[in-house]
Amino acid sequence: MKELMQSLREASIKAINESDSPESIEALRVKYLGKKGELTAILRQMGKLTPEERPVMGQLANQLRSEIEQAIDLRKTILSKVLLEKQLESEAVDVTLPGTAQPVGHKHPMYNVLDQIKDIFIGMGFEIVDGPEVELADYNFTKLNIDEGHPSRDWICAPRPRPCRSTRWRPGACPSA
Repeated sequence: MKELMQSLREASIKAINESDSPESIEALRVKYLGKKGELTAILRQMGKLTPEERPVMGQLANQLRSEIEQAIDLRKTILSKVLLEKQLESEAVDVTLPGTAQPVGHKHPMYNVLDQIKDIFIGMGFEIVDGPEVELADYNFTKLNIDEGHPSRDWICAPRPRPCRSTRWRPGACPSA
């Protein structure tokens, strides 16, 4: 019976160390330690032994069971680390690569129409000139010889010279001579 246990020890440890997946380790656990496993078959034969041999064989069988369980646990941890490393390698992300550009949005329909209108006027020979939206009252009125009491100054800006909203004819929109 000792020879059976020794051969079982060698075969089981060799098979466990050669296994390459968690499923195969579980199958080996069932094969060697399960209800119908090889170690269980050896333990059933202990009834045929003499009372003096039973404690010795029982200790050997328990020692064999613990060795097989330790080998299985060790192999499971090794395989789980290897599988984790493979998974991390396959899912590795290079953080130095530029990210994918996310769509920012779209142009407002009003600006689409405005751009079409501008294209029509440019096609007819006009130019698009951009100027400031806010001007000093000096540029809007005084330098254009508009008096302080003129009614156009009442609703656009205050009496003292300070920034006000540009008039309809802005300096940037004046035709060049």
